[in-house]
Amino acid sequence: MSSDLALRLAPDELWELAEPLIPKFAPRRQGGGTAAVSDRAVFAAIVYVLTSECAWRHLPAEFGVSVPTAHRRFTARTRAGLWPRLHRAVLDELGARGQVDWASVIVDAAAVRAKRGAR
Repeated sequence: MSSDLALRLAPDELWELAEPLIPKFAPRRQGGGTAAVSDRAVFAAIVYVLTSECAWRHLPAEFGVSVPTAHRRFTARTRAGLWPRLHRAVLDELGARGQVDWASVIVDAAAVRAKRGAR
């Protein structure tokens, strides 16, 4: 991962939090396929698509990750629950540094289940 864009999207501090949470790549049992792609490069490519809101098919080649690989790993990491765990890890780290004012945190209604009939 040598591009400046990839390094901005996945800086060392973020990567140190994300790397232990990312499920390890398992090569195909039957062999074949292509060489494994760097988890960090895939992570940066996924962050690019999510933050730029571009279509997967418009993923720039500078990441060195094919569109199918990026999308397949995004789907696998979503199923594995990576994104909520990473969100929590980032909040914990920022909280430990005193960079989050927990007194003024807003609960996002999209993330809180509404009880049926509750008042």
